[in-house]
Amino acid sequence: NRRGVAILIVEQNAKEALRLSNYGYVLTMGRNALEGPGEELLRDEEVGRLYLGRG
Repeated sequence: NRRGVAILIVEQNAKEALRLSNYGYVLTMGRNALEGPGEELLRDEEVGRLYLGRG
């Protein structure tokens, strides 16, 4: 954020969490699978298919 403070959110609602975040990390089996700006991750085809219920 503008103050340079990082906030960790662990949330089941991935769509809402990514919508609210400036930057996000997607973990799979405890490892970083994807990362990027929240809005970019929301548009990512793989994130949509695996985590947001898009077929």
